[in-house]
Amino acid sequence: MNFLYIIGGLVLLVAGGNWLLKSSVGLSQKLNISKIIVGLTVVSFATSAPEMIVSVKAALDGFPDIAVGNVVGSNIGNVGLVLGIVLLINSMQVESNFYRTDWPMKMLASLLLFFFLAFDGVLSRSEGIFFVVLLVAFILYLIKQNKTVTLENDNQEEENMSYLKIFLLLFVGGFSLWLGSELLVDGSVSLAEKIGVSKRVIAITVVSIGTSIPELASSVIAALKNENDISIGNIIGSNIFNILSVLGFTAIIKPIENVDYQILHFDIYWLLGFAFILLPMVFLHKRNNLAFKEGVLLVLAYAVFIYLTIK
Repeated sequence: MNFLYIIGGLVLLVAGGNWLLKSSVGLSQKLNISKIIVGLTVVSFATSAPEMIVSVKAALDGFPDIAVGNVVGSNIGNVGLVLGIVLLINSMQVESNFYRTDWPMKMLASLLLFFFLAFDGVLSRSEGIFFVVLLVAFILYLIKQNKTVTLENDNQEEENMSYLKIFLLLFVGGFSLWLGSELLVDGSVSLAEKIGVSKRVIAITVVSIGTSIPELASSVIAALKNENDISIGNIIGSNIFNILSVLGFTAIIKPIENVDYQILHFDIYWLLGFAFILLPMVFLHKRNNLAFKEGVLLVLAYAVFIYLTIK
């Protein structure tokens, strides 16, 4: 039964990623908004839903290691695994938004999480509120800065898509990603628990990889269709949403306490490292470009992290 859950989850995730991508491109055309902004907001929020559900449930059930480990592991996986695989498929040019808003906010969110947890090992309700307020301010800033953007689109199907079809695909795609992640995580966790590993290891590996599948599915599909703006915007946006939204709302509902020692003194530093490394990668080799070599380095670094986590 666990294997059926995993297979069914993967099918739903791939289908949901495709539907979500179509609705996002169509929405960017209708609203005359940059595709990367849609990737940073609509797609990122939908693909972060599994992390939200898992972390809130874990916190309410008294498992802070899963609540935090899920987000930390997902953010590491989004850069090391998801972006790495995307770059193995297709190189991408990095736009000015990356330097102006995306990377700085991703780095700020990562540093805030580090300092909040390093201070007392607790993510309080007030800190959760601060995360959510910061996220709202960030979204409003993105919308204000990208009110009038002219887009070129060669896909007439998405350009002529009705609002009804856009929101139907958006809903069905988001729901499929959520349901697919639920099936995948349930099946994977059941198998992992039979091995007898700790909750922190399950959260960092099985749960985080499972909840990162939506980002992987939608980003790989975007890369195959040469929609690289949505691909990298989705990855970075999901990392921002994971910290500010997922942990923010989780801490508001129930403060996160007694976080595992290894998360605070090992995993969090890998989170910061993967967040920082994108900037020098963009500047080195070819300016404003991420390609196959960077993809290999990211995947290898992620493999090392997983090895050190489970050894």
